[in-house]
Amino acid sequence: MNRPILIAGLAAVTLSLGACASKPKQLPPEPGTTTTTQTTPPPSQPTGPVPGSQADFVASVISDTVNFDTDRYNIDASDQGILQSQASWLARYPAKRITIEGHCDERGTRDYNIALGERRANAAKNYLVSLGVDPSRITVVSYGKERPLALGSDEESWAKNRRAVTVTVS
Repeated sequence: MNRPILIAGLAAVTLSLGACASKPKQLPPEPGTTTTTQTTPPPSQPTGPVPGSQADFVASVISDTVNFDTDRYNIDASDQGILQSQASWLARYPAKRITIEGHCDERGTRDYNIALGERRANAAKNYLVSLGVDPSRITVVSYGKERPLALGSDEESWAKNRRAVTVTVS
């Protein structure tokens, strides 16, 4: 190969590689000169439950559960306070729907407990409606004795299982 052409080719390659070289690094400021850079803190991440969620509901109300005496479905004074707090939360989220689940203890027949669980769920619903909650936002379901909260055949377990539980849907 011709030497002048080889030298010219090497020169061309060297020049093209030099053009691709990285930019020089920026040096720190000289001592005695101050540069102030104002930085904004990163946006704070919200803590706690998502507004309008089931977790927010549970955190915001007195309780999501109303308990009942044996063979009863009446709303007493403590139940009224619980349901009033639920109605206040529902007023803040008018698009939210709920389901009220009626539950019973293990005593009694399946049919009796399904009917009693429905009466308990409807008692809670009717009280919420009396506080201004639109009845079309509330669905009731009875599980009777099929979904116990506490397993056991004693008064403490039975008392925990006689309940109406409010669950957010949408």
